[in-house]
Amino acid sequence: MSRTIKIGNKIVGENHPAYLIAEMSANHLQDYDRAKKIIFEAKNAGADAIKLQSYRPDTITIDCYGDNFMATKGSIWEGKNLYQLYQSAYMPWEWHEGLFEYAHDIGIEIFSSPFDLSAVDLLESLNVSAYKIASYEILDIPLIKKCARTGKPIILSTGIATLTDVERAIDVCKAEGNKNIAVLKCVSQYPTQYCNLNLRTIPHMADTFDCVVGLSDHSMGDAVDVAAVSLGANIIEKHLTISRSDGGADSIFSMEPKEFSKMVTDVRNVEQALGKISYELTDVQKRSRKNARSLYVVEHVRKGEVFTPHNLKSIRPGGGIETWYYDEILGKKASIDITRGTAMKWEYVDK
Repeated sequence: MSRTIKIGNKIVGENHPAYLIAEMSANHLQDYDRAKKIIFEAKNAGADAIKLQSYRPDTITIDCYGDNFMATKGSIWEGKNLYQLYQSAYMPWEWHEGLFEYAHDIGIEIFSSPFDLSAVDLLESLNVSAYKIASYEILDIPLIKKCARTGKPIILSTGIATLTDVERAIDVCKAEGNKNIAVLKCVSQYPTQYCNLNLRTIPHMADTFDCVVGLSDHSMGDAVDVAAVSLGANIIEKHLTISRSDGGADSIFSMEPKEFSKMVTDVRNVEQALGKISYELTDVQKRSRKNARSLYVVEHVRKGEVFTPHNLKSIRPGGGIETWYYDEILGKKASIDITRGTAMKWEYVDK
């Protein structure tokens, strides 16, 4: 496997800037112009890519009111059956071509999560650059196989996956000759509580699967995303909307444009701060070092007088003998008269 993949014209992975994905999901509210605006805001905020979701209600579930087909109790969608939920959230397929063209025109990468085999056909017709396998689809082996066969990067979200599930999905991709794989730490809880995130899993995933790793995040704010990058996340995916107050299936845990832009800035700042392993002093540190403590004569000393803790001290600034010679000088005699406030030098010590 590889610790890098290529999405569009960008290398993603180890020793490269984190790849920041704005997830549109259902935040288009089935308004084409709003979908375009979200793409624009993603680009304006500094996202590397905008991601869509490609499904229709009848390709993801059936219209049924049995207990198994009702949204999870306690979730933000409680009371709806799955068909109703997806009917209110899906993106009309006829929008895809226009949105892909618009994204390319303004210079932001665009790809999608297919939720069935026909969605892969649609996305292939648009020459999609990568495939994101959503958390609940990581168990859909026929879907993963078809995506993997395209040879394009496969980004696996692990929101409901066990370690065995992740290994199976990766093995399926490899069996199809596709090693361009990324695995995202994820928790399918909306919004996700911080105590459930377990971000320390991210570097473990990188070592275990020897691949690009990242975070698909549904928590509030950007602290988690910045922390994930500091732990080695190569990809960050975050939901984006115009305004949470506009509503929608995913609005409550989505970022607004200014928040997304702040996340981008925070992540890029942290990437600079992480830097490299180094004990060398920067030019700034070298200049600052001149203000560190050194040995100074703090009382007038006559020639032949003994240096004592009373007349010789370690104080700021630098310029004198280093402080670690303090004990060596105490008890010795001055070779000349020395004025108070003089930086100590070896020539002032009577040999």
